[in-house]
Amino acid sequence: MARKRRFGSLANELLKKAREAMLTAVQIFNNPHVEFKSELFIVTTIIAWTYLLHAHFRRRRVEYRQFTYVAQRRHFLRTKFGAIRYWSLEECLACSECPLEEVQKNNLRFLIGLRHEIEHQMTTRIDDQVSAKFQAAALNFNSCIKKLFGEKHSLDAEQAFSIQFAGISERAAKELLEEDDLPKHIRSFVAQFENGLSQEEYDDPRFSYRVAFIRKTSNTKTGADKVIQMVAADSETAAAINQVFLRETEKTKYRPSRIVDQMKAEGFTHFGMKQHTDLWKRQDARNPKFQFGTYVEGSWFWYELWLIEVRKHCMINAASYKPAAS
Repeated sequence: MARKRRFGSLANELLKKAREAMLTAVQIFNNPHVEFKSELFIVTTIIAWTYLLHAHFRRRRVEYRQFTYVAQRRHFLRTKFGAIRYWSLEECLACSECPLEEVQKNNLRFLIGLRHEIEHQMTTRIDDQVSAKFQAAALNFNSCIKKLFGEKHSLDAEQAFSIQFAGISERAAKELLEEDDLPKHIRSFVAQFENGLSQEEYDDPRFSYRVAFIRKTSNTKTGADKVIQMVAADSETAAAINQVFLRETEKTKYRPSRIVDQMKAEGFTHFGMKQHTDLWKRQDARNPKFQFGTYVEGSWFWYELWLIEVRKHCMINAASYKPAAS
């Protein structure tokens, strides 16, 4: 009985820390005085999810300590200061006992990959570009904690939309959509990760929770005065909104000539259409499994992921594509 209490006590402590970490992550992201919010949100959210899954494994008696076998006996790995090492979030997601659905795992794998890109270097202005994934991570956490540990641990009362002091004009919204100062290494990671997903996985709100905002006036004085109005995803209204916003959300497409022109502009002047054609044929780049591009009305267009691949090829073979120094 005492051993059972110890198991439950540690699981509850982990659960408490997980809940506190997620609330802290949301508070950080909503704080207008914090400029480093995306980076802090990612790190704190990963800690929250790690503790939540540790609590689940603890209750299920799943061994989540790192170990190796020495003489057919478990040898638990320790830090250089002697503390036992526990599973990272990646290891938790890879465990067959992980209770998360695949699309929820994809959301967390995205955050983990993004953390790897930002943890050793400063980034700028990534909040707007990845906040939909952050919202999904927070909602997934709330859903998961209720499913695994009960409604009493819910964060429903804590979840809210941030209030802004300034409205967004149509001109400002267009400028925001056209903003293209996402760091190249982050842009490359996002493109590569998202191109590895099916369209169904990409559209799933548990991977990326996207909301369209429109200015709304009530038809009657007694009508509900809500800042946010949720529209069912399968409704006619939602279909109309998707049609309006489709142009802004679909992936950028490049004609082959634009790919070649871009490489020449970057100094690879000997890289022409023949070299480009030979490259994509050699790599079977039009194979749908790679998602490097798509057909549009019978013509092939490349995605940015292929542009990145071509740039990588040119850099490796710079001696062949750049003019010899005089």
